[in-house]
Amino acid sequence: MKVLANDGLDQSGIDALAEKGFEVITAKVPQEFLVDYINEHKIRALLVRSATQVRKDIIDGCPSIEIIGRGGVGMDNIDVDYAREKGIHVINTPSASSESVAELVFAHLFSGARFLQDSNRKMPLVGDTEFASLKKAYTAGIELRGKTIGIVGMGRIGQEVARIALGLGMRVIAADNNVGKASIKVKFYNNQFINVDIETEPLQDVLKHSDFITLHVPAQKDGYMIGKSEFDIMKDGVAIVNCSRGGVIDESALIAALDSGKVKFAGLDVFINEPTPSKEILNHSKISLTPHTGASTLEAQDRIGLSLAEQISSILQIQ
Repeated sequence: MKVLANDGLDQSGIDALAEKGFEVITAKVPQEFLVDYINEHKIRALLVRSATQVRKDIIDGCPSIEIIGRGGVGMDNIDVDYAREKGIHVINTPSASSESVAELVFAHLFSGARFLQDSNRKMPLVGDTEFASLKKAYTAGIELRGKTIGIVGMGRIGQEVARIALGLGMRVIAADNNVGKASIKVKFYNNQFINVDIETEPLQDVLKHSDFITLHVPAQKDGYMIGKSEFDIMKDGVAIVNCSRGGVIDESALIAALDSGKVKFAGLDVFINEPTPSKEILNHSKISLTPHTGASTLEAQDRIGLSLAEQISSILQIQ
């Protein structure tokens, strides 16, 4: 029984599947050769992350596939409904990476608030000759404590962002058409905890009142969620982070808002033209950048691998 983890799989997942008698193949097969490879090796389960596209051609062309698994939350690179119509199980790991993505949101927020994305570029170049001028340039940092964070999308990741924000002493507001109220449990090291109920608001209200905005929504089918008109609603000096999907923000409008000072800084983990983001985005001094690594922690990869292995074994009834 063969499993192709085309975008990689953590060793914990490989070991868990091997214990159940699966042969796990982690070779990266190019998209154009995927159908032939799957058929040649009689692959029963195809596991992907965000790189491999599982569209109708693969679903129709590979009759041996019984399971398509996505290591992560979003499944916009898989034709989910079509696969299920064909009797194929489609699985994902919606909770495995929530903490990792949420922590990256705050890595971007802290970086932008203290100019780390710019100082980390300039200090190695001129820190020994222009130390005083750099120090002066970075004196207008801001604190997160006491500020308002607007969370757009209150699913698992959005709720984890809220949990961290509450622990930091931030005011949390949120928008989500599918969630009316979320109860956030904030746990402390000594087993004490508090519960905080957050009622969602209209998107425009969240954009209007937030000091920081973070996006946790699916890929957009009908244009950008955040464009010029949305930036116009926001406070002057707002900051925005996108660790969800490229295309949620109009990048041209973002650059204009950064250049005008409307937006103080941005943090981007995802981009419109992945894996080749625009040079204008990559070179902007007010943007903190990561290459789509929201779920890329050792802990998250371990949870993803184990979750996929458990689901595959259960579906195929391997004890």
